[in-house]
Amino acid sequence: MLWAPQARHTGDVDLVIEFWRRLTQLGPRLPLEWALGCGLVALALVLVAWPAVRLLATISHEAGHALVARLCGRRLSGIRVHSDTSGLTVTRGRPGGPGMVATLLAGYAAPGLVGLGLAWLVSIGHAAAALWLTVLGLAAVLVWTRNLYGLFVVALLGAGIAAASWYAQPLLLGVLASLLAWLLLWSGPRPVIELIGHRGAGSDAAQLAAITRVPGLVWCLGWLGVTVAALLGGAVLLLPDLAGLLR
Repeated sequence: MLWAPQARHTGDVDLVIEFWRRLTQLGPRLPLEWALGCGLVALALVLVAWPAVRLLATISHEAGHALVARLCGRRLSGIRVHSDTSGLTVTRGRPGGPGMVATLLAGYAAPGLVGLGLAWLVSIGHAAAALWLTVLGLAAVLVWTRNLYGLFVVALLGAGIAAASWYAQPLLLGVLASLLAWLLLWSGPRPVIELIGHRGAGSDAAQLAAITRVPGLVWCLGWLGVTVAALLGGAVLLLPDLAGLLR
């Protein structure tokens, strides 16, 4: 019994060391066929299982709002993710001004930009870091989530990615991280295209139009440009061999 505290301390240190080793480990680059397969599987999921994939895009969207709001000095009241795949991030501060504009801009750009960041990590061999950073991001979203459905979805997604990241071998880590990056990259433009056809009074585009007097369609086209550019950039990073063949 006298040695129990020291044993627990040693075990905690070993766990931290093991986690750091897994976080920083370099993995092999996926063969072109595998990398391309991940992209095609992700595209198929976006086309045939959109409601499920859209939940991932919605979580990223709301996380983008929340992160930029905090960076701009706004107070974050909470995040909600609903069963109809919609979401809501409530912040407090000035109803207009640069901080509010930046907060509104961040949502629709977030899935593509996050996907691009994950693609970059995968391209330099840090698939494990891409997955664990995703888990940390989901943990932060979980802290600010204020409805039961959102708590369930975010916790389930985070736990699933964490478990896969802990037990998967390096090659499988690369597949999982590539698939996650592709899902975000492919899902980036679709909500923007849907928004162009249905710009409701409470949408991000409508709020930006009210604040800036710039038409909502202009903001939508800007988001579309950002998400398509992120998709193309991510494809180049995830498929370097294919990009080389096409040059």
